Amino acid sequence: MNISELKPGTGNINIEAEVTSKEPEREINKYGRKLRVTNLTVKDDSGTMTLVLWNEDIDKVNEGDKIKIENGYVGEWQGAPQLTLGKFGKLTVL
Repeated sequence: MNISELKPGTGNINIEAEVTSKEPEREINKYGRKLRVTNLTVKDDSGTMTLVLWNEDIDKVNEGDKIKIENGYVGEWQGAPQLTLGKFGKLTVL
């Protein structure tokens, strides 16, 4: 699957991409729990997309890394599609 094919609501995504940028992480308070979140930009030959990572997954990835996402999900935030691992997704640095 290519990034250009990803649309909001698409699940069970398996994709390889390169991390082109990583924003500074931020902390949010959700249901009384402190969580860390950051946005990355990932690309393949077909295009780019925002990848949202949470907590310990943030520490695994740096700019320039090639990654593999298994069982990912495309959601939508403020009108823009974004890729996430969701509850069952897996991230591997290649």
